[in-house]
Amino acid sequence: MKHGNTSESRRARAMLTATRAVVYAILIFLSALCLFSFYLLIVNASRSNADLQGGFRFLPQGNFLTNLRNSWNDASINIPRGMLNSFVVALCTSVLTTYFSALTAYGLHAYEFRLKRAAFTFIMAVMVIPKQVCAAGFVQLCYKFHLTNSYLPLILPGIAAPIVFFYMKQYMESTLPMEIIDAARVDGSGEFYTFNRIILPMLKPALAVQMIFSFVESWNNYFLPALLLDRAELKTVPIMIAQLRAADYSKFDLGKVYMFILLAILPVLVVYIFLSKSIIKGVTAGSVKG
Repeated sequence: MKHGNTSESRRARAMLTATRAVVYAILIFLSALCLFSFYLLIVNASRSNADLQGGFRFLPQGNFLTNLRNSWNDASINIPRGMLNSFVVALCTSVLTTYFSALTAYGLHAYEFRLKRAAFTFIMAVMVIPKQVCAAGFVQLCYKFHLTNSYLPLILPGIAAPIVFFYMKQYMESTLPMEIIDAARVDGSGEFYTFNRIILPMLKPALAVQMIFSFVESWNNYFLPALLLDRAELKTVPIMIAQLRAADYSKFDLGKVYMFILLAILPVLVVYIFLSKSIIKGVTAGSVKG
């Protein structure tokens, strides 16, 4: 009997080891597949225009710093100004999105009123409406109130973010007991003081996740900025990258093109690399209710 248990234990360990090996092999393959395009982008950003005309190469070349200097100092596409513009818009949008979405979620979580379910249903209905459906009317409204060539139409709509609201609402239901709110009220704390000084610190993981996602979404936003921004000094990075399509590639330095693209996605990569732990922590913390 003991020998049989030992044999079954060995077979179970062997199957577990084999399963882990297969899972790790699949994960390594998928990771390599995802990272391969970024690797090729870095390789091409390190090659000269003549070298790129010659065909594919797998190893980096020695023109990385030259392409970086040429693209950074390019007179036709001011990539440093574009990155600054995108950073300002993305940062302001992410802050407003997370704060007001958390405030709205707190209102529906902490208060009981007659139209509570109707308000939640309405916000969820707005979530399924594509932004492109409302774009024409929104752009006309911006032209009517002379809000073109301004960052306000790109930042202020971030206050209404149904997806972020839904995530914050679910997070509060899983991690925020009403006893804490009731205790703060008994102690005489005002509602905004309770939210800003007690509730927000408890929501740090969820706030970090949504700020990261909102920042990345705003950084990559091309649709509305392309419709509302005409002045060169106000254009964001996606608009500048899109302008490369109109360039004459027979007279354009392809090394600079790849460097432009690398510079455009570099801040997003940095955000994900340094804040990946916050993303995982925030997602897992709000995924289980109880």
